[in-house]
Amino acid sequence: MRVGRKTVYIHSFLALRRQPAGSGWCQIDYHRQMNSSPKTLSTNQVLLCSACILTLSMGIRHGFGLWLQPMTQSQGWTRETFAFAIATQNLAWGVFGIFAGMASDRFGAFRVIVTGALCYALGLLGMAHASTPLQFTISAGVLIGMAQAGTTFAVIYGVIGRNVPAERRSWAMGITAAAASFGQFLMVPVESFLIERLGWQQALTALGLAVLVVVPLARLLREPGFAGDAPTRRDQSIWQAVQESLRHRSFQLLMAGFFVCGFQVVFIAVHMPSYLKDHGLSPQVASYALALIALFNIVGSYGAGILGQRMPKKNILAVIYLARAAAIALFLLVPLSPASVYVFASVMGLLWLSTVPVTNAAVAQIFGVAHLSMLSSFVFFSHQIGSFLGVWLGGYLYDKTGSYDVVWYMAIALGIFAALVNLQVKETAIERQAQPLRAVGA
Repeated sequence: MRVGRKTVYIHSFLALRRQPAGSGWCQIDYHRQMNSSPKTLSTNQVLLCSACILTLSMGIRHGFGLWLQPMTQSQGWTRETFAFAIATQNLAWGVFGIFAGMASDRFGAFRVIVTGALCYALGLLGMAHASTPLQFTISAGVLIGMAQAGTTFAVIYGVIGRNVPAERRSWAMGITAAAASFGQFLMVPVESFLIERLGWQQALTALGLAVLVVVPLARLLREPGFAGDAPTRRDQSIWQAVQESLRHRSFQLLMAGFFVCGFQVVFIAVHMPSYLKDHGLSPQVASYALALIALFNIVGSYGAGILGQRMPKKNILAVIYLARAAAIALFLLVPLSPASVYVFASVMGLLWLSTVPVTNAAVAQIFGVAHLSMLSSFVFFSHQIGSFLGVWLGGYLYDKTGSYDVVWYMAIALGIFAALVNLQVKETAIERQAQPLRAVGA
């Protein structure tokens, strides 16, 4: 016999009449009945829209290193000035990412992504017209950091976690990470072309207009459960989820590993073009290298997502970090040439974002998906602290020593450290005691 919505209301009302005053049983039972089969978006819709958003949001930022020399030479700034703004961007991304994750879990991703896209456009336009280091830091650092908090992995992975079945979650996260990699592969030569043809200022203006395409894409990620008439039931408050995760040793270890990830990849992305030019290689070599990183990243990210469904995620992460350390060490040992740069870029590409789907899938496996965007944002905050130090120390130590050697050596040592700490992660789902839920009017 078909049981309609009205029947559920009647039974819930009668059950309330039979319960002691203030027991709260009816509210809990009602939510269980009304939310037992929550509506979700189709997997294909989620993956397609997420892929397009990440293509733009991650692709644009991957080419920021191409602006280092033309901007510093045009404005008369030091490399540390540019590096500090990009370092601030990474730190702002991490800080605002926590609040973006909370908002996404509470209100849905749509509003967060739209806000992020608008900040992205304003930040790029601000970069184009900044005349002082402070203006540049506010636009390239704070505004674009806020934008990336709302348009990249933590928010997108929250949508995936809520709408894709658990048995396909790691694969879906790998697909979207591969899409972000494709965006990096696509956008780096586009940005290089725009700088060459339009000049660095007009190139930033063009990108500021292009990123607004994210707004209609976000509309397609508006989740039914956040429409206001069907609230998502949670077993924990935000504060309970934060306390639980930050006290969990495996969560701490994942954060430590992701710190290293941020240090390595952002240092390389921002400073490698200048490192290669300092050694006499043409700017085209740097552009091709960044494009190769992005191209091979497609394979690496997708492969990591597939392996995450079949193997312990901690082992995958340990291998990735150890392989990064080995690749950097060999790159420094062999004579520098276009061929060695392209081989290094291809290997690093396989390892570039492959940590992202595996780390986030591990968080979802341990803690569930109710607060996934927020918890992913905490892990990513650690990543961004590493990013801040990697990009800033690259500029600071170069200005002090005239070389990037010290930072390269730090990247090797940190890679070995990250491999060791990830081997200690325990991926078992956490067991919780039932959390007290307050009754209506309590």
